[in-house]
Amino acid sequence: MRTYRRRVTAIASAATLGLLLSACGGAQEDAAPAQEDAAAQEQAPASEQQNEQQAPPEQGDMAPGGGVTTAEDVYGPGCAQVPTDGEGSVQGMIDDPVGTAAGNNPLLTKLTAAVGAAGLGDTLNQTDAEYTVFAPADPAFDELPPEQLDALLNDPAQQQQLSDVLTYHVVPKRMTAEEVAQAGSLETVQGGQLMAEGEGEAMTVNGANVLCGNVPTANATVFVIDQVLMPEM
Repeated sequence: MRTYRRRVTAIASAATLGLLLSACGGAQEDAAPAQEDAAAQEQAPASEQQNEQQAPPEQGDMAPGGGVTTAEDVYGPGCAQVPTDGEGSVQGMIDDPVGTAAGNNPLLTKLTAAVGAAGLGDTLNQTDAEYTVFAPADPAFDELPPEQLDALLNDPAQQQQLSDVLTYHVVPKRMTAEEVAQAGSLETVQGGQLMAEGEGEAMTVNGANVLCGNVPTANATVFVIDQVLMPEM
């Protein structure tokens, strides 16, 4: 009887040990996938960071190009007359479309008045368009015969002629000074051609000197010049 009981006890103990080992083994097998999932979750942020680093930059983060200039690119003897701060400064003009930017610059008050008289302000401020603008400084308008300037600005019958004169100063493409010099011949919004000669500070446009060039605005590159350019009528 005692021998029988010992055998039963031994069998029961073995069965219990087997169950425990089986349970422990199952727990380890269940823990392995969980550990793998945890490891994958820990690695996921690093992978996402790597993807973010490899992603192409947004348009606004790209380096300037295609006619776009910066404040560091501005050059010319007349730049010293541009305000050093405020909306009319080079830095202040960067965020404004060219019509607004010119209106804030004290060198371009007469050009701004002419643009208003011709009704071209909204056209120059279009944010979906890009321009290169050769902007006559105020003294350039003083070189015109007073009666001619008065008629252009105040006679409604002369509004189309005024519009032709102003759009002759605008190229429907954004260009740097280097690109202007390389192009040589520039087709304007008015339809006529401008001729650029020389390069750098020696560059002229239809014989007009650049007083301050490569001035950036939100939708244009501006060259302040010392003459009002007249198209063939």
